[in-house]
Amino acid sequence: MKRVAVLISGRGSNLGALIAAQDASYRVILVISNVEGAAGLDKAQTAGIATLVIPHTGKTREAFDAEVDGALRAAGAELVVLAGFMRILSDGFVRGWEGKLINIHPSLLPAYRGTRVHERVIEAGDVLSGASVHFVVPELDAGPVIARATVPVHPDDTPQALAERVLVVELKLYPEALKLLATDKVALKNGLAVFTA
Repeated sequence: MKRVAVLISGRGSNLGALIAAQDASYRVILVISNVEGAAGLDKAQTAGIATLVIPHTGKTREAFDAEVDGALRAAGAELVVLAGFMRILSDGFVRGWEGKLINIHPSLLPAYRGTRVHERVIEAGDVLSGASVHFVVPELDAGPVIARATVPVHPDDTPQALAERVLVVELKLYPEALKLLATDKVALKNGLAVFTA
C-alpha cells in the first residue's frame, strides 16, 4: 500500500474522490494546502487524515517548495498528487519527485495546457473535451498522460457547464489513475508513461 500525500488550494473535490476510493493500493496520509481555510482541509480532517497549511506568500518559489518537500518526506509520502493545487512547482521539486508526482488537468492533453481551458475549448468550437491525468514534469502540463476521459461539448455550453461535466469524469478518472501508479502498472521511463499488465 503506497503512502500518498495530496496538495490542494481549494474545495478539494478531487481530494474527496481520492479519499473515498482508497483501497489496498494506496492510503492518503497527508493533505497540504498553501491556502489557510481551504475547504479541502475539512474533508481531510473529517476522514482522519493529517493536514498542514504552508502559506506561499512572502517566500520564493524555491523556499516554499523546500518546505513542502520537507513535510512530504517527514510524513513518509511515497506518491504526491496535485488536486486543484494552484502553484507552479519549481524544477528542483519536480525532479526530486520524478515519476511519483501526478496532476489532473481539465482538457485532453496535450491540447489546452495552462488556464482558461473551458473558455478556449468552446471558443475553438471543439465537440469533445475531457480530463487527463499526467506525470508532472518541469514544463507546465507537458508530462506523459496516464489516463484520459472524454465528455461532449454542447453547442450551447458555457464554461461553467462544461467545467461541471468535466469534473464528473475527473472524480472517477483520478482515483483509477492513482491506483495504476500505486500498483506499479504505470511508470515514468525515459520521458514516457510505460504500462505493464
